[in-house]
Order: sequence, then structure tokens, then C-alpha cells
Amino acid sequence: MGISTRAIELRAQLKSEGGDVSGRHRRAPWSLPAFATFVTFAFLAVTLAPPPTGSTYAATGPQRSGETQSVDVAGDYSLSAERDAFSVSEIRVAPTAPAVGIPDAGSAQAIALEMVLARGWDMTEFSCLVALWTRESNWNAYSHNSSSGAYGIPQALPGEKMASAGDDWATNPATQITWGLGYITDRYGTPCGAWGHSEEKGWY
Repeated sequence: MGISTRAIELRAQLKSEGGDVSGRHRRAPWSLPAFATFVTFAFLAVTLAPPPTGSTYAATGPQRSGETQSVDVAGDYSLSAERDAFSVSEIRVAPTAPAVGIPDAGSAQAIALEMVLARGWDMTEFSCLVALWTRESNWNAYSHNSSSGAYGIPQALPGEKMASAGDDWATNPATQITWGLGYITDRYGTPCGAWGHSEEKGWY
């Protein structure tokens, strides 16, 4: 019996028994749902599994660099805030005093102006000095505070400190101003620095 004849007989037999004679593999009816279930569980396992030990994750998002706004408060502070960045910075600035003009020649203030300019300071610093010593002594070389013992235009405490600038410290405005500017330089840097401290504390 030839091969082709045997194949025909086998196909006829399978067909009579209800078999598939097409020659294709017949898939079990439950295979597709089972495969879908397996894929679903595999996806959930990968998604929900904890990260490996030592892994670091950080949430990131869009970061905008917004415009910066500045506000001056009573001349003592400059506040700046950057929108959308949630940052605030504070910078302390020295306050300034009301501007003053050129003092009368020969006056204590005229002597002070000459010394201020010689130190490289400007009229803004001179205005602070005028305000400061007007508050302290009203520019009176003989001003004496009976309760504290402070003396002279810069209200040195005690007054004898000014002897380091000259023996005539008790009567000479120039000697007192020389000492006073040295004190301000050493302690506050500039007259406006001293004026700012006086504004805040009531003394310098």
C-alpha cells in the first residue's frame, strides 16, 4: 500500500470519529484565558514589588524660575521673594538720615564735614553724622550728661577718653570730632552704621 493511499484512509477514519483532519494544531479552549491571567499577575508583581535595598527615588516636577520681588521696610531691611520658588532672603542695609546742606564756615559741623570727606566718605555719611550727634549733644562741645557722665559733641563716656586725640578735649570741637570719628570707624565702620545702631538701640 502506497503512502498516499494510507494517508487517505487515516484521514477518512479520523473524520468518521469526529477528529480534526485539517492538519492544524487544535488549541485548547482554556489556553487564552490562562495566558491572560498569567500576564496580569506578572505585571502586578513587577509593579508592586518593593525596590531593591539601597535604591533611591525622588519625585521631580517642573521648576519655574519666577520673577523676584523686593520690598523695603522702614529703610532698615530689604526683603526679596522669588515667586514659585518658595525662597525668601533678607539683607540688612544701613539706614540713611535726612540729607543736610553745607554747614556754616567755622562751625563744628563744618569741621566735621572736612574730616568726613578726608576719610573718603560722602554727604550721605555726613548726613548720618549730623543726625547722630544732633541727637547726642546738639553739637555742643560742652554738653554733659549728668546721669551717665558722657561729655562733648560725640558724648564720650567718660569724657576723658577724648584725651587720646588732644589735651584740649574738654573745649575744642575739632579734638572731640577727631576722637568721635575714630570711635565710629572702629566700632561701626561709618557714621551711617552708627546711626543705624542708634536708631535701633537708642545709643551708639
